Amino acid sequence: MISEKEYSDNLAEACSYLVERVSVVPELGVILGSGLGAFAELVLEKQVIPYKDIPHFPTSTVEGHAGQLVFGKVEGRKVVVMQGRFHFYEGYTMQEVTFPIRVMQVLGIMGLVVTNAAGGINTNYHPGDLILIKDHLNMMGDNPLRGPNLTNLGPRFPDLSEAYNKDWRQKALLVAKELEIKPQEGVYAAMSGPNYESPAEIRFLRTIGADMVGMSTVPEVIVANHGGIKVLGISCVTNMAAGILGQKLSHVEVMETAGRIEKRFVHFVQALVKVL
Repeated sequence: MISEKEYSDNLAEACSYLVERVSVVPELGVILGSGLGAFAELVLEKQVIPYKDIPHFPTSTVEGHAGQLVFGKVEGRKVVVMQGRFHFYEGYTMQEVTFPIRVMQVLGIMGLVVTNAAGGINTNYHPGDLILIKDHLNMMGDNPLRGPNLTNLGPRFPDLSEAYNKDWRQKALLVAKELEIKPQEGVYAAMSGPNYESPAEIRFLRTIGADMVGMSTVPEVIVANHGGIKVLGISCVTNMAAGILGQKLSHVEVMETAGRIEKRFVHFVQALVKVL
């Protein structure tokens, strides 16, 4: 774990690099999960910065994650889009995984739409469903706020009683209904990965209240809440979790399902940007 001073210096350097190169001061951040990167094609007046060029940024190593920040406008809103994210299982620390959220916070975003591909635990879900996250379970065995608190960025003990903004969820449920997307909410459980969960782990997660499971999102949401940023979370159910249908799981299936619903997902997020 790096020192508070080193982290602050790294953050300042990354932000300075971006401020010098982009003309848009973003008000809304969007994180695109596995296979869901097509939303970035909607961005107008686009300025693209590869992660590898940003000081102290990690780089994406997973298929389906383009690995770049896209600045511009969607539906008249100034946005910064993470086309690809970082995962704990890639070997990054929690501080590295969530570093882009800190960068977006310092750049001035007030809200964050975070998306992911998830396994369905709730048997009322089906592959291709879009589920609004109403709460989460951090089962990753670590927390991005562990260590010295960055007091200039947020409080030592942040409240997560409404980690996913209730008003935004209500707006999103109405938008879903208007677009003839079944309005659904659920609890997302985050595991460390990279292996898919065992059937016994899925039975355990269902018992403690999880509706879907994945390997991301929760660290980013914790840090966003720490920084006073409103969050809306959307899970794309790309497969049913282990033991539910008796099938083997693969990343190929995740990508195929995400590709199949890509247009519906993009249309949904585009409509949300208008009302959030």
